[in-house]
Amino acid sequence: MFADRAKIIIRSGKGGDGHVSFRRELYVPNGGPDGGDGGRGGDVVFEVDEGLNTLYDYRHRRKFKAQDGEEGGKRRCHGKSGGDIVLKVPEGTLIREAASGKVIADMSGENRRQVILKGGRGGAGNQHFATATMQVPKYAQPGQPAQELEVLLELKVIADVGLVGFPNVGKSTLLSRVTNARPKIANYHFTTLNPNLGVVDLEGGGFVIADIPGLIEGASQGVGLGHEFLRHIERTRVIIHLVDAASTEGRDPVEDVYTINKELKAYQEEIAARPQVIAANKTDAIQAEAGADPIERLKQEFEPAGIRVFPISAVTGTGLSELLYYVQELLKNTDQKPIVFEQEYFPEEMLIDETLPYTVEKTEEGVYLVEGPRIEKMLGYTNLDSEKGFIFFQNFLKKTGILDELEAAGIQEGDTVKMYGLAFEYFR
Repeated sequence: MFADRAKIIIRSGKGGDGHVSFRRELYVPNGGPDGGDGGRGGDVVFEVDEGLNTLYDYRHRRKFKAQDGEEGGKRRCHGKSGGDIVLKVPEGTLIREAASGKVIADMSGENRRQVILKGGRGGAGNQHFATATMQVPKYAQPGQPAQELEVLLELKVIADVGLVGFPNVGKSTLLSRVTNARPKIANYHFTTLNPNLGVVDLEGGGFVIADIPGLIEGASQGVGLGHEFLRHIERTRVIIHLVDAASTEGRDPVEDVYTINKELKAYQEEIAARPQVIAANKTDAIQAEAGADPIERLKQEFEPAGIRVFPISAVTGTGLSELLYYVQELLKNTDQKPIVFEQEYFPEEMLIDETLPYTVEKTEEGVYLVEGPRIEKMLGYTNLDSEKGFIFFQNFLKKTGILDELEAAGIQEGDTVKMYGLAFEYFR
């Protein structure tokens, strides 16, 4: 079966412990502390792989772990940092926190690589703790612990146009006719299991079309494979309803459109409100003596609501050009911005112990110092070089009340804030 969901456990590397040792050399009987620092733990990184189109690699393996950092050594030797683990996923993969369902990352658009869990920072060796009153410190800092998280991987295919319809109305045939896709084609009375993607090449600009596996009534409630595939339509900007105008299997094409729109609306109202077009397929099989013209009936029912109806035959190619160029115009007149899901869950938050203290004070030089165990721990797990890491950092300052305390202390725009060697200019 097509693998478009997987639940896995990811774990970053633990930071290596700092080392306790003292310099011991001939003629230097009482050398000072020389314990080295521990290495940093490896990160858990997700990366888009253009060659993948399923999450199959994550269906039979549950746990993925980065390497731990090594302990520091004697003679100020720094422990080796742990290796990152890079997990390759198809474009369009959504990474959610499993318990809450909140989005951690959307691996689509410009987001090709993202650190999801940071490795623990290595602990300081005892060389850092020597003072005038404590010249032989027998203490070294332990490495920061690893982060572990259960995540749900969910593939939502990237396509401009979603092709929907009941099983056996000709979606696979149409896709193979108008794109470079080669889906399996047969007279199936059950739904195709794979969402097939293809590129439509047209003068003036092409687009990507996805054959969304056949829907059945009750799909929005999870009947059959409904929920398994409705997610694939979430990124599409235009919807093509493919119906069997000839009613070769006794289906009513008008009722089919209403039924599928009902399922789309029940799943997500915003999807059902997107631009739609009806492709009335199998016109080559319409019997002239069968009674009322099904094409006219479809037009009278839906065109007053702004939904165009195009009579086509996926087998002979009749009407396909008119349909595709109309869809091209619809796309040009819709929002061109790709649908990307915003981050809702920041794994760093679970590491912040709100009982840990911190201080905010202004120095004589006019610099604002923010320090304390809570700040040190947050900085140890936050990648400030990334845009998402910096967003988390800003949210942390706001949620913990640090920004309020800085303003209460009289900070002004352009003033400098320092946190353990990091300096920032303050802006509202």
